[in-house]
Amino acid sequence: MIHTIHSIRVRYAETDPMKYVYYGNYATYFEIGRVELFRSIGMSYNEIENQGIWLPVSDYKIKYLKPALYDQKLEIHTYIKKIPGVRIEFEYEIYNEEGVKITEASTTLFFLDSSTNKIIRCPEHLLNLFKANWKVEENTPE
Repeated sequence: MIHTIHSIRVRYAETDPMKYVYYGNYATYFEIGRVELFRSIGMSYNEIENQGIWLPVSDYKIKYLKPALYDQKLEIHTYIKKIPGVRIEFEYEIYNEEGVKITEASTTLFFLDSSTNKIIRCPEHLLNLFKANWKVEENTPE
């Protein structure tokens, strides 16, 4: 498993008139989590794209448990729990300042060769980065 944590503060422009984070902005928060996860293992999203690999989202699920509010500091927890093949699955949890989980979500992306527009397997160099950063989850057999 790979697990990263990234903190953000809710900006006013991300909220609705009730000062709740507008539901559409959560996708951006999850993108931040993915980008930071890749950066943490040694490769930026930009580097991946410069190598001719795109990662379009094919599935997105979310469960809102409590609202995120204007000016709250949020922690975005991003997980990869399975070694990628042609798809890479991310899971997310967002916690508020009090440490309360307010959102759960997942996205599935697939690896796409940008020159051929064909789905490909996870490139070997990325697979090696995932494996080098893989941690066994506590209380769970590998």
